[in-house]
Amino acid sequence: MLRQVEGSKAIADVVAACKPQVICAYPISPQTHIVEGLSQLVKNGTLTGCEFINVESEFSAMSVAIGSSATGARTYTATASQGLLYMVEAVYNASGLGLPIVMTVANRAIGAPINIWNDHSDSMSQRDSGWIQLYAENNQEATDLHIQAFRIAEEMSLPVMVCMDGFILTHAYEQVDIPEEPEVSKFLKPFVPRQVLDPAEPVSIGAMVGPETFLEVKYLAHQRMIDSLETIQEVGVEFESQFGRDSGGLLKSYKCDGAETIIIALGSIIGTLKDLVDEMQVQGHSIGLVGLTSFRPFPFDQLRQAVTGAKRVVVLEKALSTGVGGIVTADVRTSLRGTQIKDFTLIAGLGGRSITMKSLKEYVLRAMNDSVAELTFLDLDVNIVESELAKERALR
Repeated sequence: MLRQVEGSKAIADVVAACKPQVICAYPISPQTHIVEGLSQLVKNGTLTGCEFINVESEFSAMSVAIGSSATGARTYTATASQGLLYMVEAVYNASGLGLPIVMTVANRAIGAPINIWNDHSDSMSQRDSGWIQLYAENNQEATDLHIQAFRIAEEMSLPVMVCMDGFILTHAYEQVDIPEEPEVSKFLKPFVPRQVLDPAEPVSIGAMVGPETFLEVKYLAHQRMIDSLETIQEVGVEFESQFGRDSGGLLKSYKCDGAETIIIALGSIIGTLKDLVDEMQVQGHSIGLVGLTSFRPFPFDQLRQAVTGAKRVVVLEKALSTGVGGIVTADVRTSLRGTQIKDFTLIAGLGGRSITMKSLKEYVLRAMNDSVAELTFLDLDVNIVESELAKERALR
């Protein structure tokens, strides 16, 4: 059903259509509207057969999710920023136990200093946690990815984060086609868990593993993540066949044919970059765009194929590996190994800093001439940082 709706409300409604049996909720901006919306749907009887559990912290939310998923219940939760960090120990346990939990991450900066606005620092910090990570460009894609996430999680018996930019998407009102429950149920199929804790047939899960088998356990987790690449693609194709929208898969190329410069990005900035590519192509520039949907697992082969023929790539990142630079760039470089394609990293939008078309275009024009540094911070106030660094060096 096509509706003009807030992004968070769209996610609440589509998650309800997926018929979760347990929802673990703890509020933190900017994801709070999602679990508030779900609580109302449970309270008014729209979402039946679901236990909505208010917990005292994000760590408790993931702990309850682990318990419910281990008993075979379709399980959902949501978080952001410091909340994701608070649940980290349990986040690793969920993936280590192979539990198909779906969690929305409403991307928000990590403090200190405290900042409630959008970047990708929170989910990027968990890139090695064993969770599949899918990133949405807009609210329609975020809505569709949640349906696919339950299917992927349950087929692979792996947890999935659906990452959507906080405030930019969660609080934006736009037209979203929200599928009805019968359509969603047809796509998801009944949930048959691979493992179930049952008092009638007691087993132990998460038991201690010694050095003699820990490597093998980790290798299996690694291989399951690699195997999920194919599943993510297949689920995306099947979703498009049923619903008529290409909103899943691993990545999407935009006007890359013959492009000498290709920008690589993920999240809501892709919309702005599409406008930039359109404008610059009209002006005669050879430029294209690749938008990543799956960051974990990373589509190395697919990205390499998407940028074949380019002279350079610019990786736009809304997170920072302090002391190193780009996070996504490291995986892009692995994809490009053995090619002559140059790569540049552009750090932008940290803490919600505006990313303007003017600044982007100025940077890209310089990048096209290879006249930018390997690592650039967009619109960095050089005078402020140099003054502060001079003070610190003097004190030292």
